[in-house]
Amino acid sequence: MDDFPIDKIQISGASLASLLHRASSAVGDSHGYLFGHAAVSTSNPLSDHPTSAAPTSLLITTITSFLSLPSHLPLPPPPPSSSTCLLGWFSARRKTPLRPSLKDSAASLSLSSSPLLAITPQNSSLSLSPSIFLLITTPFHDQLIHTHEYKAFQFRGGSFDPKSLSIVNIGPSFRSQYDSFSPNLQLPMMNSDLRGPNAMVEDEIDESLAGKRDQLRNQKQLDLCAEGFEIGRVSKLMSSEAAYTAEMEDLYDKMLAKIDTLSKLVEHSNAKVLDQENRNMRLRSRVAGLE
Repeated sequence: MDDFPIDKIQISGASLASLLHRASSAVGDSHGYLFGHAAVSTSNPLSDHPTSAAPTSLLITTITSFLSLPSHLPLPPPPPSSSTCLLGWFSARRKTPLRPSLKDSAASLSLSSSPLLAITPQNSSLSLSPSIFLLITTPFHDQLIHTHEYKAFQFRGGSFDPKSLSIVNIGPSFRSQYDSFSPNLQLPMMNSDLRGPNAMVEDEIDESLAGKRDQLRNQKQLDLCAEGFEIGRVSKLMSSEAAYTAEMEDLYDKMLAKIDTLSKLVEHSNAKVLDQENRNMRLRSRVAGLE
């Protein structure tokens, strides 16, 4: 299988933080699979000069999720997934040098040499094997701030090629990288038409009973994903680039607020369940005469 060099490896800040937290909270060393997607991006410089640089194609891989298990257990067969592809694997261990071992080389060779696991990046006809390896370690001496070290590699030609790992977050500084991610949770289907030039007719339709009923139903569906985002603002996502970016960032904030609300509800319900279990334990002890 041909080995194509990866030009850029990306990972979201939330995914990297979750991976580091999983590594630090585990009882021992851990390893697992890395999932995401790959695409070939062509940069075309806008210039009228006859000697301008030719368009260049970059192979970019984006890590969006992972599967972790203890290192003493062997890696299971990669699970099938329709939304993400297997990009490689990772190994998280404590107080070891930040360089791959012979065991890592054998595991990467076995994973990258399987033709059944090869993927086809978007906008290309290439065949890319799951050759990414992410190594996570901890410093030899315990520190309060610097708690983890990590380094990304691509396994090519029987050796590890070091690669830089770009962390992508949301915000004004990362707007050019928004197209690197595809949502795992899609918004519900809503019957929402854009306003056309005949605004007076549309106003009459909106004021009708059926229009208000549809708008209320769409708002309830949207509230399941984003808390406090009005249904009328969805049309702005189809407008100019500046308005689209502002509305998209606000929608993202509302979705985070919804997740935070659900997390608090789960936390409160877990506290109630734990309190009820403690009461049941005291009642059983009282009936058994242990108190």
